[in-house]
Amino acid sequence: MGRRTASTTREVADLQARIKRLATKRNAVILAHNYQRPEVQDVADFVGDSLGLSREAAKTDAQVIVFCGVHFMAETAAILSPNKMVLLPDLAAGCSLAATIDGDQLREWKAEHPGAAVVSYVNTTAEVKAESDYCCTSGNAVEIVNSIPEDRDVLFLPDMFLGAHVRRVTGRRNMHVWMGECHVHAGIDPENINHQRALHPGAEFLIHPECGCATSAVEAVSAGDVDPEGVQILSTEGMINRPRISDANEFIVATEVGILHRLRRENPTKTFFPANELAVCAFMKVTTLPKVLRSLERLEHHITVDPETSARARKAIERMIAIGGNRPLSPKPETTEDPGE
Repeated sequence: MGRRTASTTREVADLQARIKRLATKRNAVILAHNYQRPEVQDVADFVGDSLGLSREAAKTDAQVIVFCGVHFMAETAAILSPNKMVLLPDLAAGCSLAATIDGDQLREWKAEHPGAAVVSYVNTTAEVKAESDYCCTSGNAVEIVNSIPEDRDVLFLPDMFLGAHVRRVTGRRNMHVWMGECHVHAGIDPENINHQRALHPGAEFLIHPECGCATSAVEAVSAGDVDPEGVQILSTEGMINRPRISDANEFIVATEVGILHRLRRENPTKTFFPANELAVCAFMKVTTLPKVLRSLERLEHHITVDPETSARARKAIERMIAIGGNRPLSPKPETTEDPGE
């Protein structure tokens, strides 16, 4: 078993080195979402949430963006970097939340509510963003909705849990919520959360809903189904930074389990427990190191957005940033741990 582990570690290290060399040759930047496999995160130039990664890539001199995430994220990168080549290592990397609404469905919904402002969570396709007035993240959704005149109807999509939370917090009676959800959220419910908190009574409870999978936990807190004492609802960087400034030594994390790798790497003296270890996004795990290498070798799969759709979608993103944008990412810190651990 030990020899096989050592061999696997060497294979991972070799793949990572080959990817790095080829990325330099291609003038490519590698982005990895927080929920990617650990070995993919470790080879990336930047690790973070989807919008932050796209904005960071737009600032680099790289001509090629390899987005280790899911399809809508690569689309967003293409919208914000129209003169760069955006590659997605595996076309099977979809998103169950983004798939709950398409452009035709949104146009029909808008026709039922003429004059309504459309607020779309970033977990949506470029076509849906193009039909929207504003994009939002979980961290700025309340601020975005509050910026819209109170007498104007709001169509909020596609996340019903985030929508319910925003409607409760804003008190907005004329806010209509699309009934979409992320398939991962099912394992992060109040019963499971309360059980974990009983097992670890001294732990802080961290919620990171940026990818949709933990918005049910946000909604449970605002609904009173989860005790708000000791709860921190955090952005990506807030999630990573919180353990550094907290007196707590243990943390229960409500989101897709992939972020635990980064939390443990950047906070090695702290202990982290998943709210549910089964909260795994299969779409996020389809990207592997061999696929990243092949993507660079063959320059596949090239994700593009037609200029008209891109321009309209970009307006919705820029309106969001003007009202309450995310902080830009910092480069991933160096680590001395063995690749692939």
